[in-house]
Amino acid sequence: MDLECDVAVVGSGGGALAGAYTAASNGLRTVVLEKTALFGGTSAYSGAGLFLPGNQAEARAGVVDSVDRGRTYLRAVLGDGDDPRREAYLRTAPELVEFLERDPLLRFRYFSFPDYFAVDGRLPGGGHIVPAPLPSAELDADLLALLRPTIAAERNGVDVPRDTLGGGQALIGRLLLALRRTGNAELRTGACVERLVVEGGRVVGVQAHTDDGPLRVRAARGVLLAAGGFEGNAALRAACDTPGRPDWTMGPRGTNTGEPIEAAVAIGAATDLMDEAWWCPALVQPDGSAAFFLGLRGGIFVDRNGERFANESLPYDRMGRVLAADPATRIPCHFVFDSREGGQLPAINCVPGAPRAQYLASGAWVRAETLEELAGLTGVPAGALRDSVERFNGFAETGVDEQFHRGEDEYDRYFAAPSDAPNPCLVPLGQPPYHAARVVLGDLGTKGGLRTDADARVLRTDGSAIDGLYAAGNTSASVMGRHYPAPGSPIGTAMVFAYRAARHLAG
Repeated sequence: MDLECDVAVVGSGGGALAGAYTAASNGLRTVVLEKTALFGGTSAYSGAGLFLPGNQAEARAGVVDSVDRGRTYLRAVLGDGDDPRREAYLRTAPELVEFLERDPLLRFRYFSFPDYFAVDGRLPGGGHIVPAPLPSAELDADLLALLRPTIAAERNGVDVPRDTLGGGQALIGRLLLALRRTGNAELRTGACVERLVVEGGRVVGVQAHTDDGPLRVRAARGVLLAAGGFEGNAALRAACDTPGRPDWTMGPRGTNTGEPIEAAVAIGAATDLMDEAWWCPALVQPDGSAAFFLGLRGGIFVDRNGERFANESLPYDRMGRVLAADPATRIPCHFVFDSREGGQLPAINCVPGAPRAQYLASGAWVRAETLEELAGLTGVPAGALRDSVERFNGFAETGVDEQFHRGEDEYDRYFAAPSDAPNPCLVPLGQPPYHAARVVLGDLGTKGGLRTDADARVLRTDGSAIDGLYAAGNTSASVMGRHYPAPGSPIGTAMVFAYRAARHLAG
C-alpha cells in the first residue's frame, strides 16, 4: 500500500498536529501517521499548558509579558549558552499563537500558574496559556471517537464526561478539527513508522507497519517526526542510562517506544540528552504502576533513613531531580500524611479513580495509629521518622521551614489550602491514623532525542542537516536542556518547532 503527499507527520500530539496544521494551511498535502488506534498521545492526558512568552492570549487577559522577559528568564535558568534554537523559540512563540488564532477553531486563554524558578525575568503569576474549552458537540463524531481519552478514563476506567473538553482533550480536539477543515490532510491511525526512505541523500518518505501490512508514504517536501520520546522502551532506557521505568511514566501504555528516533539514527542522525526526561515524583498505584502527583497541601517526604530531604512543594521536575540525585536512599521514598483530610491524599493524584482501600490492600499505602508503627510498616527507623515529624511540626508552629524553606516561594504557596497558619504550606502532622504512600521517580516523557537546528532540521554528528527530515517535541533533544523552566515548556516548545519545521517545508 502506498500514499503520496507533500509532508508526512509522524505522531499526533500537540506538536505533531500543530506542524501538520501549519503545513496543510500552507496548501501542502499532509498525512498524519499515528502509531496507536487513538490520536493525541501524552498531550491528550495533559493540562495542555503552553509557555510562549509575549503572546496575544496573555495580552487579552491584561498580562504584561514580552519576548525580552522570556529571554531574561531563560538566560537565568538555562545559562548564557549559544544555542540558536533558544532565540528562534522566543521569537516564534508569539507568532505561533497569532497564526493559530487566525482560525476561529483555535483559541487560547491565560491561566495563572507560576514559573518554576525564582530568578530574573520570572513573571508574577506566570506566563502560561491553555486551550479554550471545546464543547464536544462541535467536534466531528468520528474525531471524538478517535481522541485518546483522559488518563483517568483510560487507566482506571473512570467515567469522565465528555460534554465539554478541556486541557489536552481540547487542544487535540481543536487541532484535529482545524486540520480536517483545511481539506489538505489525511489522518491515519495504526501506522508504526519503522524506517525512513532516503533517495540521493534526501529523506523522501517513511515506511510504516500496519495491521494490513507495510505502508509506504512518499513525501515530496519531507518528513516531520514528532512522535514522542522513548520512555516506553525499557531496553532503550537502559542503553541510554535513563533513570526510571516504562511503568512509572505518564505516557499512554504501548506508546513512545522510540522507533522514529532509531529510524533517524539508522540514517546518520545525531542524538543528545538521551539520559534526560521531564521528571516528576510518581505515586505508586494499586496495580504496581506509578503516576505523577503534585499540588501538595500537606504531608512530608521521608527517605529510607526516615528523614526529610527536600522542600516537598518544589515544582515536580525539580523534585524529580532531587529523587534522582540519590536513588539508593530516595527511590522509593514515602509520602507521609495524617488523617486531617479523612485519610485522603493531600495532593492532586493525576490518575484518580482507585479508592483508598485498593492502595492499602496492594501495599502501595500503609496506615498506622502511631508513627512508630508506621515506621515498622515502611522499614524506616522509628526514631528518625518521629524526629522528622516533630521537627516539621515545630516549623509549622513558627511558620518557618528552617531545613528546606517550604512555603517561601510563589510556587509553593500556589497549591496551599487557605489557612490562618503562619505558613499555609506547613501543615502539622498530628491527626492519626497516619499514612505513608510509596513514591518513585516518574516522568512526563523523555526529553532526549534527535539533534536539530533552529528550523527543526535533524542534524548529523558533523552538524550538517539531513535534507528532508525534521523533528520536534520529545522526538528531538529539548531546547530546554536539563531544565524545566515553566509550566507548558514541553508542549510549547514542541508546537513552536513543529510550526517552524512546517514553515521551512513550505518554503
